[in-house]
Amino acid sequence: MLDFLRGNVAHMETDYIVLDVNGVGYRVFCSNPYVFQDDKEVQVFIHQHVREDAILLYGFKTREEQTLFRRLIDVSGIGPRVAVGILSGATPQNIISSIQQENITFLTKLPGIGKKTAQRVILDLKDKLDHIVSDVSPLDLNAAVSLDQSEVSMPAPWMEAKDALIGLGYSEREVDQVWEVLRTKLDQNDTVETMMKKALQSLFEG
Repeated sequence: MLDFLRGNVAHMETDYIVLDVNGVGYRVFCSNPYVFQDDKEVQVFIHQHVREDAILLYGFKTREEQTLFRRLIDVSGIGPRVAVGILSGATPQNIISSIQQENITFLTKLPGIGKKTAQRVILDLKDKLDHIVSDVSPLDLNAAVSLDQSEVSMPAPWMEAKDALIGLGYSEREVDQVWEVLRTKLDQNDTVETMMKKALQSLFEG
């Protein structure tokens, strides 16, 4: 069973990277591939998922993400794809905090999570997440679910990037929150792809 792989990122898509390890290319599905840099050696923590028809690899930048992913797929009704979607929607700290606070409102804003699934996650995991991360703090509900959209005009490339991010499962409120963070950092010559990379990096970092 694989625990981690170290190699160069040979190729990147919106949901996976191809990791070149000594000349062998491993396709590794990720919640946010853009946290790994192209053409540089990286270490990727791995969960190896074996099905009857395929062996799939899921990759994570940190041990904490890997551990949280494994806790999530232990919950009935949550498979690897849904667990990756959950990790794409918030930081491990915020996910754990929302579970421990029984914050169904926050959990149901994550990709693939309805009310019943959120209740099941809380029931199964509330008391099993204490030691995954060391800096969990109470979730700021106002920041998480009540941020007003900026009145500042958004450039056309950002609007395209926004639509693409929503297509990946992020909520409009989450994307607008990222815009507030990035709008003073984006260059007028940034392409849609560049903006998406910056936005996904910001979403991953929380």
